Amino acid sequence: MSWLDEVAWNDEGLVPAIAQDARTGQNLMMAWMNRESLEATLREGRAIYWSRSRRRLWRKGEESGHVQHLRELRLDCDGDTVLLLVEQEGSIACHTGRVSCFYRRLEAGQWQVVDPVVRDPLDIYPGSPPESGK
Repeated sequence: MSWLDEVAWNDEGLVPAIAQDARTGQNLMMAWMNRESLEATLREGRAIYWSRSRRRLWRKGEESGHVQHLRELRLDCDGDTVLLLVEQEGSIACHTGRVSCFYRRLEAGQWQVVDPVVRDPLDIYPGSPPESGK
């Protein structure tokens, strides 16, 4: 049995993938991976996701330069979520120009933006920033 066969892929052949800063433990983002992207991530030593909106492999940082270098790969107890411990190049993981995609906190029943934009997305992505929901 291959290590990939131990992953509990959903009906679309995907598994949620959490990227976490290997040094600080901060959760950076969540994306999806298919079998091909997970194999390529391990082979290339960098985060490669499956973009649901683009319907293709998405090498994190291919446009922005904010590459995620893989330091460790983990599988949760149910086999249905992978955790990538990464070294985030450029200190920005989110397409909004923030360190993390988890920049909103629930306060008094409202989502409040609590983390600043580090770099204007228009400076990162000439033309227009990519859509979320990758």
